[in-house]
Amino acid sequence: MSSTTDLPSLESLEFLPYINDVGELPEFQNQVGIYAIFDADKSLQFVGYSRDIYLSLKQHLVRQPDDCYWVKITTIDRPNRTFLDSVRSTWLEENGKIPIGNGASNAQWLDPIPTNYAMTAAESDSFEDLDGVAQIKLLKQVARRVEETILAKLQQRGVRSEIRFNPKLKEQGLLDLK
Repeated sequence: MSSTTDLPSLESLEFLPYINDVGELPEFQNQVGIYAIFDADKSLQFVGYSRDIYLSLKQHLVRQPDDCYWVKITTIDRPNRTFLDSVRSTWLEENGKIPIGNGASNAQWLDPIPTNYAMTAAESDSFEDLDGVAQIKLLKQVARRVEETILAKLQQRGVRSEIRFNPKLKEQGLLDLK
């Protein structure tokens, strides 16, 4: 655990596998800290901080499963946004360029997954003609298809952690963990 006076360099931290040999994410439940996510080639994809690193890592894995293979983490005792912002800035500067997850693709790393892209042409054409209840039913159906695709991809990666999506958001055509 870092004190809020140490600014750990990204280079000084060890790579941890995003998913361990038993299909679990790193054990950082309820821990405050900052993390850097890397793809399979150990290329930096995203730097973020959280009050619960484990939940944040789980969210990122669901949103960007193809880009979450390695992680570097440092924890702190108490939330301190100023310190965490300083570490993030230091790590981004150390990287030499802004990773795509902190730049152009930031919303894909942080926001609920929109599922409307997965509507068939027929579903999309008929959507406006449906009443409110039928629209919600269609949005949920499309969200479930996207959910199945995500869960299948995570299963292929060997993930054993429980993944539960918020059912209320499916009614809006969005996926996010509960």
